[in-house]
Amino acid sequence: MQTARVGIREFREKLTSYLELSIPVAITRHGETVGFYIPAHRKRGEADLEALRRAGERLDALLAAAGTSEEELVADFKDLRRQARKVRR
Repeated sequence: MQTARVGIREFREKLTSYLELSIPVAITRHGETVGFYIPAHRKRGEADLEALRRAGERLDALLAAAGTSEEELVADFKDLRRQARKVRR
């Protein structure tokens, strides 16, 4: 993965432009790296959104085939987590 290198003063002055990058930025002072800015997320592209829509439709179909609802699925998940916590104690 590529990394941009930038001086601390330039990073501070142009912060908003660096926040829009999708690659990490190495922040330097006198040529030495003092820190990194690592983007937390990127903008979702249309392909990502379409994949999420298809996944949602597939989940709806699986729930319907199993004869259950989202609420029942969530309740089962919560019950399993409670049981797992009891086992760990």
